[in-house]
Amino acid sequence: MRINRAAYLKGALTRHCSEDEIRHAIEETPAAAGIPLEVLDRAANESIRYETAKASALSAAAGIPGLVFMAATVPADMAQYFGHMLRIAQKLAYLYSWPDLFDNDNEEIDDATKGMLVLFVGVMFGTQSANAAVGKVAAMLSEQAVKKLPQKALTKGLVYPMVKKVAAHLGQQMTKQTFAKAVSKAVPLVGAAVSGGVTLATYLPMAKRLKKHLAGLELTEPAPRVAEDAER
Repeated sequence: MRINRAAYLKGALTRHCSEDEIRHAIEETPAAAGIPLEVLDRAANESIRYETAKASALSAAAGIPGLVFMAATVPADMAQYFGHMLRIAQKLAYLYSWPDLFDNDNEEIDDATKGMLVLFVGVMFGTQSANAAVGKVAAMLSEQAVKKLPQKALTKGLVYPMVKKVAAHLGQQMTKQTFAKAVSKAVPLVGAAVSGGVTLATYLPMAKRLKKHLAGLELTEPAPRVAEDAER
C-alpha cells in the first residue's frame, strides 16, 4: 500500500499546476512551490473520491457470498479497508507538504513511519490525542525545515506515548469495524449493497476528517523563500 510520493504528486497536480510548480513540489513541497490551498484541496478531494470508490467496490464484492463465506470475506474486506485508509493517508500527507514517509533506500517500513501512519489513521477515527500528536510533528517539521520524519520524537520522544495510546484505541475501533462488516455480509447478494454502503458511510467522512486536519496545519503555508524566488 506504499504510495510513491513523486509519482503521486505528479499525477495529482498535472491538471492543476504548471510543470515548474510540480517539479518544485516534488523536490521540496507543494507549499514551497507556492501552490494555493484551494488547488491542493481539489486534488485531495479527487484522491478521496477515487480511494473511496475503490474501497466501497471491493467491500461490496466481499459481501456477495453471504454468511457461509464470512470467515474468508470479513478478514479480506478489513485488510483492503485499512489498506485504502493507509493509501489516502499517504496521499493527503504528500499533498499537504509532509515529507516522504518512507526511506527510498530501504524497502522495510521503519518504526517512525509506522507511528506516523498510526497517528494519521487515529485522526481519521476522530482521536483527539492523534490530532495533537500530528500537530506536534508538523510543528517540528516546520521549525526544523527537514525533509524526514523526526525519528526520535516518534519512537522515543514526547510524541511516542501518544502513538502508543492511539494504537491501543485503534485496536478497539478495529474490533467494532470487524463486527459491523460481519453483520453487513450476513445475507448473500443483499450483503453486497449493505457492505459497500457501510464502507462508503465510514470511509468517506474519515478521509475528509484527515484532509481537514492536515490542511489546517502550518506545513501548508508557503515558505517565505517562494515569494523571494518569484521576485527574481
